[in-house]
Amino acid sequence: MSASKEFRARSIAQRDAFWAEQAELIAWQAKPQQICDFSRPPFAKWFVGGTTNLCHNAVDRHAAERPDAPALIFVSTETDTEKTYSFAELQREVERTAAILQSLGVGRGDRVLIYMPMIAEAAFAMLACTRIGAIHSVVFGGFASGSLATRIDDAKPKVIVSAEAGMRGGKVVPYKHLLDEACALAQFPPEKVLMVDRGLEKDFPRTEGRDVDYATLRAQHMDAKVPCVWLESSEPSYILYTSGTTGKPKGVQRDTGGYCVALAASMKHIYCGNPGETMFTTSDIGWVVGHSYIIYGPLIAGMATLMYEGTPLRPDPGIWWSLVEKYKVSVMFSAPTAARVLKKQDPAYLKKYDLSSLRQIFLAGEPLDEPTHEWLMTALDKPVIDNYWQTETGWPILCELPGVEKTPVQLGSPGRPAYGYDLRIFREDGSECGPNEKGIVGIVPPLPPGCLSTVWGDDDRFVRTYFSLFKSPLVYSSFDWGIRDEAGYHKILGRTDDVINVAGHRLGTREIEEAIQAHSAIAEVAVVGVADQLKGQLPLAFAVVKDPARIATADDRAKLEKEVMQTVDGLLGAIARPGRVMFVNGLPKTRSGKMLRRSIQAIAEGRDPGDLTTLDDPSTLDQVRAALG
Repeated sequence: MSASKEFRARSIAQRDAFWAEQAELIAWQAKPQQICDFSRPPFAKWFVGGTTNLCHNAVDRHAAERPDAPALIFVSTETDTEKTYSFAELQREVERTAAILQSLGVGRGDRVLIYMPMIAEAAFAMLACTRIGAIHSVVFGGFASGSLATRIDDAKPKVIVSAEAGMRGGKVVPYKHLLDEACALAQFPPEKVLMVDRGLEKDFPRTEGRDVDYATLRAQHMDAKVPCVWLESSEPSYILYTSGTTGKPKGVQRDTGGYCVALAASMKHIYCGNPGETMFTTSDIGWVVGHSYIIYGPLIAGMATLMYEGTPLRPDPGIWWSLVEKYKVSVMFSAPTAARVLKKQDPAYLKKYDLSSLRQIFLAGEPLDEPTHEWLMTALDKPVIDNYWQTETGWPILCELPGVEKTPVQLGSPGRPAYGYDLRIFREDGSECGPNEKGIVGIVPPLPPGCLSTVWGDDDRFVRTYFSLFKSPLVYSSFDWGIRDEAGYHKILGRTDDVINVAGHRLGTREIEEAIQAHSAIAEVAVVGVADQLKGQLPLAFAVVKDPARIATADDRAKLEKEVMQTVDGLLGAIARPGRVMFVNGLPKTRSGKMLRRSIQAIAEGRDPGDLTTLDDPSTLDQVRAALG
């Protein structure tokens, strides 16, 4: 048995012994008395009786040992700012922010909502919350007022930390009016709003008696000493609301000790990050990747973390690689969408900088297609390792383990189950699938450390949402279709609710997208199912081409559309052929790179596309409308 296979197997067969070893990677004030309490399925409590603190593990213990080592590298190509904080400097800033929050009445168990751009103060606020035992809930900066208000009412924060504006693509994105409107809509508005004034929006509105200035209070707490509050392992560390929720929002609740251990273990076994090195994760703190691998994971491992405000194309498509060279980045984490954006740029930018420090790049966020995977590996001449995970899990479900054993990368596959996950593929009747048989990706509980412990304030919803699809055995449903080959490598084929029912045939949109992208002219594609009177649903494809010259005329477009149809016929059969393949310059995505397929579908069916707050480029929806005629 290979080393990685044995490692995975032992994590399931000898669960408590395995995780007891991983628990040694972090600092405990009091050691756990029990590794896993699974006496009330599906709820699991990890490292019961152990007391620890996320901020202590991320900041203080390194500040004591290596005070001058870089900890937080803040880079904004929007404001042309670069600043590096050592571990000692980061500790001082976090203590100042913690003292500010305490002065505003925040204590253990209180919620603090963070609605901020990608600036250093956002990191200080997150770490300050975990330092004093408060529970943070980060909401993506610029989120719509109505959506923000529902999150305020669900979390009931004592304080909101915000900034008057962010920046995107050189343009100011005002936040304060959205925040004020959300507070007016909310039934449980906060007592105080702590405002960071970046000087981007002059004369932004201020609410007397509620709004307080960060810089003013920071000056009052320059010498503050705020000790870490030691929390029992199962106490909550944060709430993170899943994207795309409707009605009452669904707050993923994360614990403290299990999350800390899970991240420490992942930095060793998956990401191979070492103290003194630098990790660059291109996500946003509003998403789970930003929580786990911009803020907590790298710092827990003693690495410097590069926090970036900007796009991959500004000032030019070489910006990320210039940062890799400048800060000697060894581990990089990005998204397939970002790779596809870079794929359309001049390849010279990938060869312009010294990338010798970079060992490997990890991708997650949505399925990685084989052509993009192969292109990036070839262009960078580095291993490109796909991951599959969810907001709910907090760290990878499927991944290779280069820290345990170097194993071959399979193009288009996020690999095999991570240690701790008893992952299986299920048929819809609850029986298990065989190799190369499509089914629903499920996990037999207990979920490993770091996964959600419940839905904030709603245990019943936790059980109802995640553990009701299959009852025997009890299984966590990922709501994703997947397939496993004989060697154990998996592919994710899309959400179970992204299934198109064409004349009784169930087709995953992801499968059709893969087939379309097999055509050499296609750079990117989104497939949606649209209501059809004859067939029930019909797949429609919206594609971006690599070379616009291929679609210069109507005849060119018709010719390429026919070629793409033939490619789909050859790979999947005529039943999967899209009703149309329409060509656009760009596809609607969130700022984190998630494709807004439901909005595309709504427009195609003449419906309201819904909340578009996180839409990166509004013109892409206009292109969809124009393509539909």
